[in-house]
Amino acid sequence: MKKILLLLLLSTSLSFSVNAGTDGENSLSKKNQPVKDCFEGLNRGVFAFNKGLDNFIFEPIAKGYRKLPMPIKLAAGNVVNNLSNLVTVPNNLLQGNAGSAGNNSMRFVINSTVGVLGFWDPASRLGFEKISKEDYGQTLGKWGVGAGCYVMLPVLGPSTVRDTVGSLASFLGGDPWYNVTVKNNTQHFTDFDYYASRATSSIDFRAKNIESFDNLKNNSMDFYASVKSLYIQDRQKKIADSKKATNTLDDGDWEEIGN
Repeated sequence: MKKILLLLLLSTSLSFSVNAGTDGENSLSKKNQPVKDCFEGLNRGVFAFNKGLDNFIFEPIAKGYRKLPMPIKLAAGNVVNNLSNLVTVPNNLLQGNAGSAGNNSMRFVINSTVGVLGFWDPASRLGFEKISKEDYGQTLGKWGVGAGCYVMLPVLGPSTVRDTVGSLASFLGGDPWYNVTVKNNTQHFTDFDYYASRATSSIDFRAKNIESFDNLKNNSMDFYASVKSLYIQDRQKKIADSKKATNTLDDGDWEEIGN
């Protein structure tokens, strides 16, 4: 219970210390601009490295994960989704979406307590529906910041300059879960708690999309270009709050896997 209260306090204080605001018109004018591949040679080298890691590490682990009993996989997915609210809520507020911030805050409170740290999802049964995740890269996009050049990050996978800067915000105080595990080394959590949750999230995403990635790999003339295109489509969809599904993906969390 101390852990839950500590997380709630940090999340709430962060969420309400920011000024909500967005320029929707400016954001829409930016979201469909072409994303240049300024570092294509380097990006392709990193992509090949990531693909090797995926072949020998990530995909085999994901296949093993899929063999786990469904209740275990469901519980693991629920936990990492619950923790994601600690970043989603502040970004809901930064984007001026108080309704979603309230909904996601209640989801976190209910699932962290009644749902036992998020293993179960009683919030959905109580009418607090699951809403798409938000991050600092999306917030920058909605504020009108352009994507910048496409970047393939080692291990972490596809990104853009804007999304990479947004990710850094999480490590500079924007992610309460990171703050209480890694950054501040609290007595209640350890570094392992943070990295285990990130690894579980990546494995869960990879396991959901084994067939999708295999299909993309087998039917693409240029696998690198296909991954880049789908990532950019997915990010534009999220920034525009589009409900349209991105082709070949079961779950749109591209930032959770590097392959």
